[in-house]
Amino acid sequence: MPGPYGERTVRLSNPDKVFFPALGITKRDVARYYLSVAEPMLRVLLDRPTNLKRYPDGVDGKSFFAKRVPKGAPPYLRPVTVTFPSGRTAESVAPTEPAVIIWAANLGTLDFHPWPVRRADPDRPDELCIDLDPQPGTEFADAVRVAAVLREVLESAGLIGWPKTSGGRGVHVFARIRPEWSFIEVRRAVIAIARRVVDRVPQRATVAWWKEKRGERVFLDYNQAARDRTVASAWSVRGLPSATVSMPVTWAELPSVRPEDFDLRTVPGLLAKHGDPHLGMDEAVGGLEMALEWFAADERDRGLGDLPYPPEYPKMPGEPLRVQPSRARRSTS
Repeated sequence: MPGPYGERTVRLSNPDKVFFPALGITKRDVARYYLSVAEPMLRVLLDRPTNLKRYPDGVDGKSFFAKRVPKGAPPYLRPVTVTFPSGRTAESVAPTEPAVIIWAANLGTLDFHPWPVRRADPDRPDELCIDLDPQPGTEFADAVRVAAVLREVLESAGLIGWPKTSGGRGVHVFARIRPEWSFIEVRRAVIAIARRVVDRVPQRATVAWWKEKRGERVFLDYNQAARDRTVASAWSVRGLPSATVSMPVTWAELPSVRPEDFDLRTVPGLLAKHGDPHLGMDEAVGGLEMALEWFAADERDRGLGDLPYPPEYPKMPGEPLRVQPSRARRSTS
């Protein structure tokens, strides 16, 4: 396959190993899939620190996240240094050419989880992501309806949203931004945007971090904008028995698609026929000025400040108590 310095040869070990037993899909099939979508996928992953979700024994075996460059990486892999919330650093895989994707597939990687930053500045995100996660009692169609509202709110903030299926029950919406803000600022912008979605459809959407407060609504997971929190990239095969793919779609298509429409066997043909639905995304760049003004106004006028971080994070500036509401009530009674 072509690389920036000529042809690459990527050898597959045990290519006939079955990764999806219910479908008879092998490691060779996975590698061929990634080769077929390498062009648009590389636009998504290019120069991004990328966590590899590896399934060395296929989807019926154990999986794990590789956040550091594995031993034995090829010399053409160009890592990038990332800093975790703890302050520790690591050398992370940062794809620069299709061979890196196929090399990772040979390690049993199904999902690629890129950071929202590029090699040039790994501390300043160039995109924001909002994960619309249906809670029990809701489904993909509910996430699609909330995503339509999110699109309107993003436009009000001067941003262009690009939707994709998660490969499961949810929807991911991305927006390109100028790399001028910190992870904390980007997360606050996402919180402000998500709150405005909830204001418009409070019976359908929530930003409640604690599951006991969410009800039968779609959770807008603002913490996916926190440092070292990632979602599966567009074109990633998910580690599910059905081999679904996290598929980029247009806003016009989103209301009529189903997650199961897109899998390892159907997506290459759809790409060949229709092209990349997110072509042009990298040119649709906006800023966070309006969203951060909303966050400041929420603090000043509504008494709404920051929201809890994930449990593994150190205590963050301005963060409220990270205590489940029902436990907080018991401790004060």
